[in-house]
Parts: sequence; structure tokens; C-alpha cells
Amino acid sequence: MKTYEVFLKKEGKDPFSHAGSLDAPDDEMALIYARETYGRRSEGDQMWVVSRTAVLIADEQELAMADRDHKHNDGRLLAELRRTASDSEG
Repeated sequence: MKTYEVFLKKEGKDPFSHAGSLDAPDDEMALIYARETYGRRSEGDQMWVVSRTAVLIADEQELAMADRDHKHNDGRLLAELRRTASDSEG
């Protein structure tokens, strides 16, 4: 048996979200199990079923690379640059 992760997405711009996991003997059965388990209540319009072995997992070192000052732009720097540019034009 292989473990699969199931993701659902509603129509529109909403992202896919993790619905749960399941065990199945092969890919075809995984799709059937996922449809029966997670698709019966129309919780999404689209479904991804991914073998857990295909999921890439970031380690601490890879996540540390994302720890930079620019990762959370609150707009203040951009606003200051625009204000400085408009002051120099006028």
C-alpha cells in the first residue's frame, strides 16, 4: 500500500487545500478512494491526488533562505521611494 495526499479546490481563485490522506494499492485505486472519501460532499471542483513519495519536503536550511527582510512587504519602503521621487520632481 502507498500513502497519498488529497488536495481539493473550489471553483474560482481559491487555492488548493489539503483534504487528507489515504492508503491505496495503486494510483487508480487512490483516485477512486479519494473521490469516494473526499469528493462525495462536493467540497471541491478540482482534486489532486499525490503519492506521498512525490511530495518535496524543505529542510531547515532551505527554509532559512526565506528569512530575509523583503519577505513581508508592508509597502512602507515603496511609499517612501514614491514620496521622494515626487518631492524631487516638484
